[in-house]
Amino acid sequence: MRADSVPVPDRRHVDADLVSRLIAAQFPRWAGLPVRPVAVSGWDNQTFHLGDTMSVRLPTAAEYALAVEKEHRWLPVIASQVPLPVPVPLAKGSPGDGYGFPWSVYEWIDGAPATADDLPPFADDLAAFLVALRKVDPDGGPPPGLHNWFRGGPLEVWDADTRRAIATLGEGITRDRVTRIWEEALRSSWDHAPVWFHGDVALNNLLIRDGALAAVIDFGTCGVGDPACDLVIAWTVLTGASREAFRARIDVDQGTWARARGWALWKALITSDEAVLAEITADSA
Repeated sequence: MRADSVPVPDRRHVDADLVSRLIAAQFPRWAGLPVRPVAVSGWDNQTFHLGDTMSVRLPTAAEYALAVEKEHRWLPVIASQVPLPVPVPLAKGSPGDGYGFPWSVYEWIDGAPATADDLPPFADDLAAFLVALRKVDPDGGPPPGLHNWFRGGPLEVWDADTRRAIATLGEGITRDRVTRIWEEALRSSWDHAPVWFHGDVALNNLLIRDGALAAVIDFGTCGVGDPACDLVIAWTVLTGASREAFRARIDVDQGTWARARGWALWKALITSDEAVLAEITADSA
């Protein structure tokens, strides 16, 4: 499948009253617990506090709901083999009361979203987590597909999308250099057995507690395949010494690093993130 045929999700939102009704109808043991929105919710899912120790996670579109079954099947497996906490599902809800998708109740993990501070110890801890994730047995794990927007698969699926974005670049970015970075990424491929990846290693999905990386959350785009997509944070967040610490610990070959830079380029182009584009082009000079 190419990007031209990827559907645009029809996102829908719910409120705390509907979540309370779903909980009362399907999990009466938790009826009466307060439900309130989290401070920062995601794009693919809305998240609510359920009491003080749980959260409710509801997909905002049918495409995002494809991840629910995957998370319930695989997160308990992953949680037992990585060095940091990850969300563990407690119950799976069904469509109801006008809400049309499966949904989940999770354990709540305390922590604040990470910030963009240039901290090599943070980068090292994150890389250690991703290395451990790659070592989880991938047998039977979900390959790239619509459930994770083809992360872990070949970059070619986003080729037309990326080249259209390159064509619209303004004067501040050299199109030839950007095209060279993209084509270098396309020339490389993952020639090893598939491994587990998270798929969306971003600040909002990395929790900090007491100044250290404390948990990794939101595995909706996880799968097994090429782990290059997990290295995008090297350009979107990390700089200088932190980027070098991350690269040294993550221990990937030059081709994987080039594909990671390609994923970062695609993301920066579709979000018009000029700061990240500048980081990518400067790093490849």
